[in-house]
Amino acid sequence: MEHLWAPWRNRYVTGEEKPSEDLFRKIADSSDDAAHHVLARTKASFAVLNRYPYNLGHVLVCPYREVDDLSSLSAQESADLWTLVNRIVAALKKTLNPDGFNLGINLGTAGGAGVPKHLHVHVVPRWTNDSNFLTTIGATRIHPGDLPTVYATLLQALS
Repeated sequence: MEHLWAPWRNRYVTGEEKPSEDLFRKIADSSDDAAHHVLARTKASFAVLNRYPYNLGHVLVCPYREVDDLSSLSAQESADLWTLVNRIVAALKKTLNPDGFNLGINLGTAGGAGVPKHLHVHVVPRWTNDSNFLTTIGATRIHPGDLPTVYATLLQALS
């Protein structure tokens, strides 16, 4: 069995910094996209950089409407969500040149949802051998970019 270690997320995991139940509502309702690293907005969805990324360029694509299951989305909301996921993947390919992606949705607390009443799609760029010795033995992950720089780069690619 392989393990993915993510010690940079410790503040989140230990509860030292825990997302509020209305985190995505606050971001959705805010007009300050730069402060929240919102990359794109559509009629039914928005995309935001993850504050505690698993990897460089980790983006969350969220429907505006708070739902806890894919079946709760209307056909239009679902189409809008997946269209935005595709736009984000294209922008990440163009700007960060990853070798692949992990796409996922954590449904319910047991499924790993940090905000169980608001589903979102994780878009995580991956590179061949992106888990190096430092991650393995040093309990540290090196991100070759910071959130503001990644945000600006992706924002330009999405324009």
